Amino acid sequence: MDVITNRIEKMKPGFEKIASNAYVSAIRDGFIAAMPIILFSSLFILVAYVPNAWGYHWPTNVENNIMIAYNYSMGLLALFVTATTAKNLTDTKNLDLPKTNQMNSVSIIMAAEIAFIISSIVQNKGGADLTYLGTQGLVASYLVGLIVPNIYYICIKNNVTIKMPPQVPQNISQTFKDVIPMFLSVTVFWAFSLLLVNLTGKNLAQLIIAMLAPIFSASDSYLGLAIIAGAMGFFWFVGVQGPSIVAPAVSAIEVTNTAANLNLIQAGHQATHVLAQNAQDYVMNMGGTGSTFILVFLFLFLAKSKQLKALGKASFIPVSFSVNEPILFGAPIIMNPIFFVPFVVTPMVNICMFKFFIDVLGMNGMMYTMPWVIPAPIGILVSTGFAPLAFVFVLLSLVVDAFIWLPFMRSYDRDLLTAENKKAEEEGIAVADATDETTDDSNDATVMATDESSDTDDSTLDKDTAVMVICAGGGTSGILANALNKMAKERDLPLSAAARAYGQDMNMIQDMDLVILAPQMESMKGNVQKITDKYGVKLATTSGKEYIELTRNPEKSLKFVKDNL
Repeated sequence: MDVITNRIEKMKPGFEKIASNAYVSAIRDGFIAAMPIILFSSLFILVAYVPNAWGYHWPTNVENNIMIAYNYSMGLLALFVTATTAKNLTDTKNLDLPKTNQMNSVSIIMAAEIAFIISSIVQNKGGADLTYLGTQGLVASYLVGLIVPNIYYICIKNNVTIKMPPQVPQNISQTFKDVIPMFLSVTVFWAFSLLLVNLTGKNLAQLIIAMLAPIFSASDSYLGLAIIAGAMGFFWFVGVQGPSIVAPAVSAIEVTNTAANLNLIQAGHQATHVLAQNAQDYVMNMGGTGSTFILVFLFLFLAKSKQLKALGKASFIPVSFSVNEPILFGAPIIMNPIFFVPFVVTPMVNICMFKFFIDVLGMNGMMYTMPWVIPAPIGILVSTGFAPLAFVFVLLSLVVDAFIWLPFMRSYDRDLLTAENKKAEEEGIAVADATDETTDDSNDATVMATDESSDTDDSTLDKDTAVMVICAGGGTSGILANALNKMAKERDLPLSAAARAYGQDMNMIQDMDLVILAPQMESMKGNVQKITDKYGVKLATTSGKEYIELTRNPEKSLKFVKDNL
């Protein structure tokens, strides 16, 4: 197993480069930025169709009115994702340009949306078909959102712009500066779309869907689902946040399948697509990547070692809400050979069981999108419209997960218990020896008191201090930020902390004094470093156990901030 671990460690730098790639990051962050639209629209879907599970159906006119909010939010999702993707890539590429010659993100967003509309609207005798402005146009939206900022970048970097005299006000000058890049961006996609329609009879969005149809189909197969689920666990085990690599590749498929499932239900058919947004959140990653929902309760109720039992007590609440970094780094599970097999295999088993329930037993797939922080068993029930078989699936998956994790957990627990007993014996001998010595312990006590007093010295915080904590999903970063804010309030310190998921509100960094990067975002350090360097903000990274300790110990978290300032 050590040989495998060593090989995995050698592969880690390559995986980190993929995760931190500017284009992969733009797709991932662009999609995450649009999640409020997905969640907002899902509320109306729940109101419209969840009552169907109990045999109640709204009158047609009421249902149509409820669906207006959904159709003009989720129905235009790809248009919005075009803008968010283009914005994120623009922010990244602006880091490579002088501060006095930056790309205008507002102009880029407008150009990208125009280009996407030209590339995706289907013209027919009845008017314009907006189908591909929704979920089916997501892949096309990524392409447009990545290409348009590059056109602008080439123009701005090489001064291919309309230059106005210095006497012209800056806002007017900027308007003329954007004319050529916008003209080129829109013209490229306009000409390309005309060419595609004449040659293939399809626009860009239609052609992409047709070309990717085999991949969409393969992703819903047992093998495809197992690969996706296993890859997330494998990358996380290596130390690279798994969804940051896998999610950009499958997010368009998941959202499209969720909408397709809803359409099937509305037409009176079974929702047959397995790979949906919440299938990743609740089935593959039940309780977080690696399907650790049941594991934390095994720690809590069955562990005999002090370390795992204490970890279970401290972590069962966050893990229940899919924030499982406390046990990933606290056990640890990451890079721990004992846990490699269950960490990778359990998500694969869960999603294959889920497919069996849908394909063989006739259960509905997930047709609604709920927030990922909802406890997985509840999320599965709601997202499937309270399908009766979903209750059976939840119970069965918990039992199966327990059987997969239990032998590995017991093995590790025995090793820890043996080590703890040995340490206790050694400490017992050390205490006995110490009583025979005639050393003066008062000096040691004085030193300890001095150390503690230095830890609580707040003199370094003599001005307003702003701290941002960044993690993958905003979960553990919120715990650490709350710990800092709690300590600041108790001591009346001029300190405020904010928590953000990577890619969310990154423009806030310029107003921070310190940015703390969670260990799961180590692969993104280079990207964040560029931003902090640009604005003269200090960046602090953390190790796994250190970060978890900081979330639990406000005193240490405050000292960490002071040390890094």
